[in-house]
Amino acid sequence: MTTWTSDELDHIAEADELQMAPLRENGTLRKPVPIWVVRDGDDLYVRSFRGTDGGWWRTARASHAGHVRSGGVEKDITFVEVPDPATNDRVDAAYRSKYGRFGGAYVDPMVAARSTTLRLVPR
Repeated sequence: MTTWTSDELDHIAEADELQMAPLRENGTLRKPVPIWVVRDGDDLYVRSFRGTDGGWWRTARASHAGHVRSGGVEKDITFVEVPDPATNDRVDAAYRSKYGRFGGAYVDPMVAARSTTLRLVPR
């Protein structure tokens, strides 16, 4: 596994959405879906607005691999599950800070979806 460059982190963190395409069991990528992405330090995180019912999330969790595009950056990535409460607290705060302008109807479900937190690690 590699790490994100500072430029990649900045470009993705500044973008409102990330195009997420998890890898299916058959080795093909799902159709990309737009999702919210947040940065915490040198890491990027995503969550499923629909919680564990989210189709892209179930595929990502099963394969732990996919492709993302955002802010002019394209990368193959590994999805890493994040059970750590302290990390999830920071991710909650990042969602509230970055997307609070959209209101509680959108931000509250993202904060409530802590169990779906995935860290994006470039491959």
